[in-house]
Amino acid sequence: MPSSLQFHRINPAIPTTTTTTSKPSQSSSLRFQVTPLSFSVSAPEPILQRHFHMVESNQCCSAVVQTINAPVSMVWSVVRRFDNPQAYKHFVKSCHVIDGDGDVGTLREVHVVSGLPAESSTERLEILDDERHVISFSIIGGDHRLNNYRSVMTLHATGTGTGTVVVESYVVDVPSGNTKEETCVFVDTIVRCNLQSLAQIAENMATK
Repeated sequence: MPSSLQFHRINPAIPTTTTTTSKPSQSSSLRFQVTPLSFSVSAPEPILQRHFHMVESNQCCSAVVQTINAPVSMVWSVVRRFDNPQAYKHFVKSCHVIDGDGDVGTLREVHVVSGLPAESSTERLEILDDERHVISFSIIGGDHRLNNYRSVMTLHATGTGTGTVVVESYVVDVPSGNTKEETCVFVDTIVRCNLQSLAQIAENMATK
């Protein structure tokens, strides 16, 4: 069975369905707790909880779901390497760890291939849970347009237990001059390409 891919997007400016409104911050910017996952996504509750994000009115939030025909342990062995994102992210030209030893708080500097509206980003590892297969990072600097970007990726077994469901959600600022829809389309495309590449690599590993 071929790998499958799904998109799940929300509009954090509408707090009547998948969002709940929090109190305005001191800067009077509205923040919403949202999940970009639809109710059609079948996943353990602890997994779903990982994909709730605090989203401000100038941000967008979305998620991509990828099914991979390879066991969770095999897929996890690729994605947990915070020092080697280029193993499956083809837009990454190089990566160097600038602080830390791979644990939470580790910083890496990523340089991307030409043709993208970015050159580099400084990223911090926020979560690395080997037991529950959760990894999260945030972008804290660099030359790019993804300000205040935070990504969460979770892995869980398919219903048969032989495959893996990868869920990657994110929140990011909407750049000046762009709409939320445009921003989500751009980031979704990058995430989708990354997860499709991950699926190909993991499935090749599983057949060897």
